[in-house]
Amino acid sequence: MAGACTEGVDTGFVALGYGKVAVLGVVQGITELLPISSTAHMRIVPSFLGWQDPGSAFSAAMQLAALAAVISYFWADVRWLLFGSLSALGRRDFSDRALRFSLGIVIATIPIGICGLLLSKQLNACGTPLRSLWVIGASCIVMGLLLAVAEIYAVHKRTTERVSIVDFLIVGIAQTGALIPGVSRSGSTLTAGLFLNFKREEAARFSFLIGLPAIALAGMKELYILWKAGLSLEGWGILAVGLLVASISAFFAIWGLLRFLERFSSWPFVVYRIGLGIFLLVGVSIGWFS
Repeated sequence: MAGACTEGVDTGFVALGYGKVAVLGVVQGITELLPISSTAHMRIVPSFLGWQDPGSAFSAAMQLAALAAVISYFWADVRWLLFGSLSALGRRDFSDRALRFSLGIVIATIPIGICGLLLSKQLNACGTPLRSLWVIGASCIVMGLLLAVAEIYAVHKRTTERVSIVDFLIVGIAQTGALIPGVSRSGSTLTAGLFLNFKREEAARFSFLIGLPAIALAGMKELYILWKAGLSLEGWGILAVGLLVASISAFFAIWGLLRFLERFSSWPFVVYRIGLGIFLLVGVSIGWFS
């Protein structure tokens, strides 16, 4: 079913109500931080259940749930980066590792920040072609193939103890791919990390930490857009339920992903992504999805 518009902003989630949004919050929370594309699942699940498309505004705002999950799970790292950097600045110790890591995160955020601003109207518009299932399906397949290549050729030996500014920039550029529905922010940054020969679990951790500013900025920007569009009080309540459920789901998704990558490769995600992409393209071509 088609989405709904509030002052030109896609707000289909409001019509779904609290219960359905809670269900989608679980799906969003899990898929947002796994390299399998939350956007694809936010289009497939409602379609199968006969529900209205929750809209791009819902997916964007739900990034705040991912932010809460990443900060809580990696609180020791976040605390080290924040207070370590402030302490280093006070001492004017510009060689401090926490300060250099924080600077690297800032540098990695610049590419997606610029591209996000340039594409903002196209990404959030009602009925945007970028959110079509053709685009999502093709993106799933392409990212699945890139992840496969990374698994084949990567060495998987490096840790983030000796990460360079160039590493941050490369992963930051890869992060811009997340603006294309179906690519997945975690998928693009995890793949880039593997290409840089990081261990699988280290690449995932690096991906999560690098994404903190981008996730925060995107989520806060979406809340502002919804506020400016005049989202109803009920709409805010429904969104809050989705955020709460998604944040809990995302926390467990991080826990599961890191433990999986410590023991296994990312090949299951490769197979899943490519299969999902093919399923979407076939489904659209024969009329399963509108």
